[in-house]
Amino acid sequence: MTKTSEDERSSWSRALGVISAIGPPVTVATALLFYFGWARAEAQAAQMGLNVSLFGYGVQDYLLISINALFLPLVCILAASVVWLALDRWLRRRIQESRSRAVIVRASGIGAVFSGLLVGVSLVLAVMEPARTALFTPYLMALGVLVATWCIHLRRLGRDGERPALTTEQRAVETTLILSIVTLLLFWGTADYAQALGRRLALNYEQGVQFMPRAEVYSLKPLGIGSGAVTEVKVGSGDAALYRYDGLRLLVLSGGRFFFLHDGWTPRDGTVIVLPDNNSVRIEFKR
Repeated sequence: MTKTSEDERSSWSRALGVISAIGPPVTVATALLFYFGWARAEAQAAQMGLNVSLFGYGVQDYLLISINALFLPLVCILAASVVWLALDRWLRRRIQESRSRAVIVRASGIGAVFSGLLVGVSLVLAVMEPARTALFTPYLMALGVLVATWCIHLRRLGRDGERPALTTEQRAVETTLILSIVTLLLFWGTADYAQALGRRLALNYEQGVQFMPRAEVYSLKPLGIGSGAVTEVKVGSGDAALYRYDGLRLLVLSGGRFFFLHDGWTPRDGTVIVLPDNNSVRIEFKR
C-alpha cells in the first residue's frame, strides 16, 4: 500500500473518529426526523388554533409524521454527497499527479472566499430581515460552510503537498467545529421548512375537508357541540333516547381522543371538536 493511500485512509479514520465522538450519523438523522415531525405538528396545530400537546403524540408519531415529507430532501442530500465524493477524489488525484495543481489551488481560494461571503450575507439577512429571508437560507448557509471548508482543504493539499498542514488535534477541533455549525444550521432549516409545511397542511384542510371520512356521533346525553355546522338530532324517546350529531369529519385519532372537523371548516372561523375514545359515545363512519 502506498504512503498516499495510507495517509488518505488515516485521514478518513480520524474523521470517522471525530464524528463518532460527536454522535453517529444515525443518531443525528433520528434527532432531525423527530424535530422535523414536532415542528411540523406544532405549526399545523397552531394554524388550526390548537396546541400540539392536545394530540398526545409520542416519539414514534413524530418520526412517522416527518418521514414522508423528508424523502425528497434526503434523496437530494445523498445524491449531492455522491457527486461531491466523486469530484473530491478526481481533484485530489489531479493535485497528487501535479496536473492543474495551480489552477485548482487558485480556484479553491476563490471558491472559499465566495462561499464565506454567501454565509455571511445570508446570516446578516436572516438576522436583520427574518420575514424576507428565503425558506432555504439555513440550508444554503450549511452548504456554504461545507464548500468553504472543502475548498480550504483542497488549497492546503495543493500548496503543502504531502506535508501535513495541521496536526491531528487541530484537525479534530476543526472538524468538530464545522460539524457543529452544520448540524445547527440543519436544525434551523428543518424548523423553518417543517413549520411552513405544517401551516400549508392546515390550510389544505380547508379545501379537503369534504374528502375526509364522514362521521355520525351517537350519545346518551347531549354533548353541547357549539358549532353551527353540526346538527343535533334526537333519536327515539324516553329511556331509549339517543342524540345524533351530523356534519362531522374525522381529522385524526390520537392520544385516546377523536378530533373532528365540520363541514365548511376553515382555520379562521372553524371549530375542532374533541371527543374521548370510550364508551360514552358511539361513532359511525361513512363515505
